[in-house]
Amino acid sequence: MSPQLPFFVYGTLRPGEVNHDLFLRGRTRSEEPARMSGLVLYEGPGYPYAVEEPGGGGAVHGELVTALPERYEELLVALDRLEDYAPGDPRNLYERVEREVTRETDGGPVRAWVYTAAASVATRLRAHGRPIGGGDWLVRR
Repeated sequence: MSPQLPFFVYGTLRPGEVNHDLFLRGRTRSEEPARMSGLVLYEGPGYPYAVEEPGGGGAVHGELVTALPERYEELLVALDRLEDYAPGDPRNLYERVEREVTRETDGGPVRAWVYTAAASVATRLRAHGRPIGGGDWLVRR
C-alpha cells in the first residue's frame, strides 16, 4: 500500500479546470496553493507535462491536494488511471513520483505525489517541446 501522501496537481486537476470537479470533488480534505522547484512545465495536447530538471529549471505552480483518508485509495486509483500511469510500464506518459513541494501560504515543505513526464516523453519535450513561461498552466495564454 502506498503512503497516504498529498498530491501536487499543476494542470487539468486545478480548480476551474476540466478534471478538477470530475476527480477531486468530494474526495479532498484540503487544497492549497503550492509550487515545486526543479521542474519545467511544457504544453501537451490539451494538458501540461512537468519535466524534472534536477539542479536547475524553474518552478511549477499548482495545488497541494490532501485526500479524505477514507477516499485516498479510490482517488489514487482514479488519478493513476487519468494519467495513464501503471507502475513499471514502459508505455507510461507520466510517472508518479514522491517529491518535495513548497506550500505558498507558509513556505513549508511537504512530501507529495506528483505526476511528471516519463523519461521518453521528457526527452522529446526537452528537444522539441514548448515550455510554459512562469510554470503556471492557469496563466499560459
